[in-house]
Amino acid sequence: MKYSPDVHHRRSIRLKGYDYSRPGAYFVTICTQGRLCLFGDVVDGNVVLNESGRMVQTVWNEIPHHYPYVDIDASVVMPNHIHGIVVIVGAGPCACPGPRACPGTGQPQGVPGTGQPQGVPGTGQPQGVPGTGQPQGVAPTLSLPDVVHRFKTLTTKQYADGVKQRGWPPFPGRLWQRNYYEHIIRDEKSLENIRNYIIHNPAQWEEDETNLIKKVNHAHQ
Repeated sequence: MKYSPDVHHRRSIRLKGYDYSRPGAYFVTICTQGRLCLFGDVVDGNVVLNESGRMVQTVWNEIPHHYPYVDIDASVVMPNHIHGIVVIVGAGPCACPGPRACPGTGQPQGVPGTGQPQGVPGTGQPQGVPGTGQPQGVAPTLSLPDVVHRFKTLTTKQYADGVKQRGWPPFPGRLWQRNYYEHIIRDEKSLENIRNYIIHNPAQWEEDETNLIKKVNHAHQ
């Protein structure tokens, strides 16, 4: 079956009892309110982002720079939504499937052959603040909802500034839909399938149901 975010994501929205701060990789889709096309257009199968679309992409790309133990993988900003892979690394080993190094460190995932994080010699415990499970001087690990909320907040603030200062088209009440879709990535095969879906998403724009939603003036460059 061809991967469809509208089908696969809705099966796992807010899994009851699931800890979204635990290490893991998640595929998220965040749509604009009313699915208005505010971020650019798709021309000949390629995304052409306008100024606000480039802002959204920049905020997404900078997530790992601001939030400890959160990484990102493949992503694409479309005219009225964004697809992206968020990785909650946690205070221990990295969460990405496969032999990836921890983001920004160049170090492997934990102690080789054990699946455990590097820690205090002879104790089997990770280095950090006693009793907290967190490294010294580092804020607690964000959950997936935290990451999405902060992304929405930052982009909404910058978009609102663009409306006032740069003449960007206004949005109706909210920039983003209240909810979002997510899919838990459980293995390498799923990761590769989702990466491919993200990469080829612009080429499928003419078949995307969101393309039927009324577009607004998004000619700001």
